[in-house]
Parts: sequence; structure tokens; C-alpha cells
Amino acid sequence: MVTEGAGGRVIAGRYRLHERLGSGGMGIVWRATDQLLAREVAVKALPLDETLSAAEARRRRERTLREARAVAQLRHPHVIVVHDVVEDDERAYMVMELVDGGSLADRVLSRGPVDAAEAARIGIALLDALGTAHAAGILHRDVKPSNVLIAEDGRVVLTDFGVAQVAGATTLTENGSFVGSPEYTAPERMSGAGTGPASDLWSLGVLLCAVLSGASPFHRDSLGGVLHAVVTEEIRPPAQAAPLLPVVRGLLERDPRRRLDAASAQRMLRAFLSTGRTPATPAEAAADGPLHARRSVKRGVLVAVLLVVAAAGAGVSAAVLLADGGDDGGGAPASSVPGTPTATATVTVSGSGPGSHPNGR
Repeated sequence: MVTEGAGGRVIAGRYRLHERLGSGGMGIVWRATDQLLAREVAVKALPLDETLSAAEARRRRERTLREARAVAQLRHPHVIVVHDVVEDDERAYMVMELVDGGSLADRVLSRGPVDAAEAARIGIALLDALGTAHAAGILHRDVKPSNVLIAEDGRVVLTDFGVAQVAGATTLTENGSFVGSPEYTAPERMSGAGTGPASDLWSLGVLLCAVLSGASPFHRDSLGGVLHAVVTEEIRPPAQAAPLLPVVRGLLERDPRRRLDAASAQRMLRAFLSTGRTPATPAEAAADGPLHARRSVKRGVLVAVLLVVAAAGAGVSAAVLLADGGDDGGGAPASSVPGTPTATATVTVSGSGPGSHPNGR
């Protein structure tokens, strides 16, 4: 039961809310006190929307519970810790560890891009976190700077598993749809052809470019432009990524079968930190020239994505949700700055075939 008291509302008779830490399309995050254990926590409250039908409201609650169940399975220093999940007055609340320090997106926005050594350190931590998640059958599906927290002691924490895909669980997205942030979404996910651990690694490659340069290499002024850039345009990593270029190139390989694997990426990043030089990948050594679109391999994806864009432009059989971005990992209007990441989009295409928040200041 939600009660009022000195210092703020009390959730479920236990968690007293204080100041808001962030807000967005998938909820509001509060700094709170666990009065039973006398510790500070973060509480993520699923927003109430009276315009939703009962079925839609139920799906949103299920999404919060899905996130909690997914993260609760994981035990890793670079993955957010979920302490509790409560439902009160038909509203779901997720109680998480409080990470002081803010998101990676906020850090880049306020201090500017990071250097190659810091990017390598962040990349190694996230590869560790994703490796643990993937081993447990969990795909994050929304790796981006606003979903990474940097604690005051430098600890890197992956958070917001709100659109995670869990092995053996029913997905909340419909057939022929994807949910995520388009600038950070792998080409194979765009088509609804299926997703796997390699899709999260693509997103990590985009993240490294964004935090090194201040902009995603796939930023464009429209959703259609973003999709086209991800699927078919020549990939041009920013100049600031030069020290880590073999890793970035390997992660941004459009064919997931050829994409750099997590163990190799981590080995190369560690080598850079210890020697200052990053060894070339076998695939890069055999490649001829920069990363070009592999049109013969990805043609089917391009056709599917262009159908999405055409349908969205015509307003037929497509829906695009542009949610306000905040520290809880919700989307935001398109921006070249990773501190205000590109829109989280839900695109549903009729007849396209089967488809596959953090806390902080």
C-alpha cells in the first residue's frame, strides 16, 4: 500500500521515496530508503496512463516484471542488482541498488567524449556483463550510453533490461516488430529475421563510437535515414576511434556470422590497455578496404527495412513510438549526442514475417 509520511510516499509499507533521479517512457526512477534494512535504494515506478486499455496496462506491468526477472537471474559486478519487485495499487515498482554517479550518456554530454583508454575500460566491463547475460540466455537488446551507469568510483554498470529477450520466455513484442533504439540496433534485428548475442555486440560497437566521438555513426535526421544508414551505407567509424579501430570494425560487421565475438573483442581491448596498440582481427587482415555494405548478404534485410520505412511514411500498418528520453533508458528525440540518444522505436509491419531503467542522476 502507498502511504504518505515524513520525507515522501512509502511504497508497500517499506520503501520511502525521496527525490526523482530520472524519468522517461518506461517509468520514473526515485532515490528511496528501504526502511526495513535501513539502506538507500533506487525505485523504478511504472507510469500510469489512463488512456491505456486494460490489456495495454497489463503488458506494461509485465514488461517491468520481465526486466526484474531477467536481471534477478544475473550476478555480476557490472550488471545492476535488483533487490525486490512489488505491485501496489495496480502499479509495479522495481527496487534496485542505488548507483551514484549518473549515466555514461550524461557523462559524455557534460564532460565530452572519453579517450581510447577509458573507452576500452568501459568496453571490457560491458563485454563481461553481456557475456554473463548471454550465458544465462538473456539478450539485452538496448545497449546504449544512457543504459550504462558510471559510479563515482568508476564502476561500469549495465542497466535497463526492459526490452530484454529471455530464452524460453514469451516476448512482449509482436511478430514483425522490433523494440530498441534504431541508431544502436543491429541490421539483422531491423528485418525481424532473428537476434542473438551478436546483435548486442553490434550495439556495443556503436556505443564505443558514440562515446569516443560524441555521436553515433548512424545518426541521421529521420528514422528512415537511420535505418538506411544502419543497413546499407558505408560505415565510417569516427577518427577518434582510430586506436580501437580493429575492435570497432569487427563489432560493426553487418553479417553477424562474421562479427567479432565477445572473447576476441575483450582480448583486443585488454591488449590495447597493456601495450597501447590493438592487434588486427583475422577478418580485417583479409579484408580489402573500408567497411562497405555487403549487399549480396544483406539484401533481404534492406528490402524488409525499406518496407518498414515506406509503411511508416504512408501511415499504413506501421507504428513508431517516440518516447521522451531520460535516465531510466526511455527513448528521446533523435540527436547526434549520445547524452540524448535516438528515439526508442516500436515498428510493426503487417505481413513482414516473424520477428524475433537505469537509476542515476
